[in-house]
Amino acid sequence: MFSACLPLILASASPRRQDFLAGLGLRFTVVPAAIDETVLAGELPEPFARRMAAAKAELIARDCPEACVLGADTVVALEDTVFGKPRDRADALAILQTLRGRTHQVTTGVAVVCPARGLCEVFTVTSRVRFATFVDEVLQAYIDTGEPMDKAGAYGIQGRGAFLVAAITGSCSNVIGLPVHDLIAVLLRHRLVRPAAAGPQTHPCP
Repeated sequence: MFSACLPLILASASPRRQDFLAGLGLRFTVVPAAIDETVLAGELPEPFARRMAAAKAELIARDCPEACVLGADTVVALEDTVFGKPRDRADALAILQTLRGRTHQVTTGVAVVCPARGLCEVFTVTSRVRFATFVDEVLQAYIDTGEPMDKAGAYGIQGRGAFLVAAITGSCSNVIGLPVHDLIAVLLRHRLVRPAAAGPQTHPCP
């Protein structure tokens, strides 16, 4: 459906983000960026997501100046409290109890860094997710599946955790980990990808 105009690198090991890019027909290389993901004192969710996405993309771009590097970071927050991946099962339960019956925000920061073009664009997309109300026994049964343990906010909407969600306002793909509409719009605007009628090939763009 789309082809990349430059070598494309995804600075993330997320299978969900890889699936989105592959589904668009893009050929890319995965080079995960190892950075410190500690939230700074007083740092709000949106600035944190932007900082993480930019740091990941810029780190990989230093060694790959001819490529277009995509960095992304998804943050689950209730008001100004950021929820990362649970430390253990008890923490997972505490997070789900906090989100239960309430509307929280899911913000994904995306960075597009292409040193050869002098490009570094960072943007965020925020969706609102309303959780249904379930008793602790139901939440514990979900935790027993193991799915929450590697997910920010202790749930995965694309998996078994979908039953927790009563409503979404905004981009669903953003909640999963990558705001596909917004990303493709940026890549097209900068002529980093183009529509391709036949297969995931890499072509020079005009």
